[in-house]
Formats: sequence, C-alpha cells, structure tokens
Amino acid sequence: MLTQVSEVVPVPAWPFSLLVLSCGGCRSVTAKMLRNLLALRQIGQRTISTTSRRHLKNKVPEKQKLFQEDDGIPLYLKGGISDVLLYRATMVLAVGGTAYALYQLAVAAFPKKQE
Repeated sequence: MLTQVSEVVPVPAWPFSLLVLSCGGCRSVTAKMLRNLLALRQIGQRTISTTSRRHLKNKVPEKQKLFQEDDGIPLYLKGGISDVLLYRATMVLAVGGTAYALYQLAVAAFPKKQE
C-alpha cells in the first residue's frame, strides 16, 4: 500500500495567504515559488514606500496670514491679479447676459407689425 504524506504550508503573500500543498517531489518547486512570491512582495513594498515625492513648501500659514488681514479688500479679491481678472470677467458676462436677456424679452413682447 502506497501512502503519501502531505502537509499544508502557509505562504505569506500580500494581500492574502495561499495554502500550498507540498509533497515529497514538489518541495523544491514549492520552495522556489515561495522565494519568488516573497521577493515579489518585497519589491512591491519597496517600490511603493520609496517612491520619490515632490517636496513642496507648506504655504498654508502664508495664505492664512494673507486672507486674515483686515485691509479693506474683499475676500474674493485677495488672491491676486487672477482673482481680479476672474471677478471682472464674471461681472461683464453677468451684466452682458442680463442686458441681452432683457433685449430679447423686449423683442418678444413687442413684435413687429405686419402690414
């Protein structure tokens, strides 16, 4: 009678554990697979954790100081020239759109007389 003894070897593989059944002839293949999985896991962790990040200066305290100053400038204009240009463009479009809407309303309210 031929009996084979097999054992369950837990393999720590990220994000879950695999169970590898090993027997007499499969042990070398399983060990190679285990080493490859562990090496791949280490490479993945190293790549993610050591990626270069751009180190930017924290500008929050400067911006807080700028926006909390009481200098009479409205909050929506304290961002600089870009805020001023965006505000003026918005006002021009809003006033122009309102004027055009009133013009079209007048045209629709007083149609031309047909003779």
